[in-house]
Amino acid sequence: MIERQGVVHHLLDVVSINDEYSAANFCDDAQMAITEILEKGKVPVLAGGTGLYFRILLQDFDLPRVAPDKELRKKLEEKSSCELYKMLFELDPVIAGKIHQNNKVKIIRALEVCKTLNIPMSEAQKKKNPPYKTLWFGLNALNRNFLYDRVNKRVDTMMEAGLLNEAENLFQNFPCNKILLNTIGYQEFYPYIQKEITLEDAVNTLKQNTRRYVKRQISWFNANKDIKWFDIEKQNSDEIIKTILLNYNNL
Repeated sequence: MIERQGVVHHLLDVVSINDEYSAANFCDDAQMAITEILEKGKVPVLAGGTGLYFRILLQDFDLPRVAPDKELRKKLEEKSSCELYKMLFELDPVIAGKIHQNNKVKIIRALEVCKTLNIPMSEAQKKKNPPYKTLWFGLNALNRNFLYDRVNKRVDTMMEAGLLNEAENLFQNFPCNKILLNTIGYQEFYPYIQKEITLEDAVNTLKQNTRRYVKRQISWFNANKDIKWFDIEKQNSDEIIKTILLNYNNL
């Protein structure tokens, strides 16, 4: 909560954990928030790490609008991730190559789009003109040991702030919720809550999963040549902010 003090944050706590919320939903809500901010004469700052959401909102990529098919999803849920991935690879090898074979949620969504439209999802994806003039900035560290140590310390800070208690409350109120079971930061604690592993093991798994996610983020965003990168090991926050403001003022 400290990070949210003094700066208005948007699109936090806007839907229930049981609600369907897609990248397309996010794009619609984010566009509304951006419009409201611009009308106040302010500059929207988008921060986060989900590359696909950024690409849909700010770049030339658009997703097909396909409503959830609960019956189809129920049938697909009965299959293993391996079986689902093979199905997707047969229907759309292009999309399959972009999704991790263990990411059951994304695989099912891709299969849902393919089967609903009766064409590969990759063919249904459209190009659009970028809707906003955007300055891209990224924080990274060439020293991977430094970066991963930051990740580990971040997890420790989250634990001190009550992450375990939050996870326990969520699983108590929403038992076996698929979103929780597929979300880094919650899924790691489910085996601990079920008394299958120790808390130390759960925290270590969370750190490992987060480091892996950071690695995937870096690979994704490295493809965006518009990003100006800052090395957080070599540049302090004041220097980074000064450079960002200079770039903005020179627009």
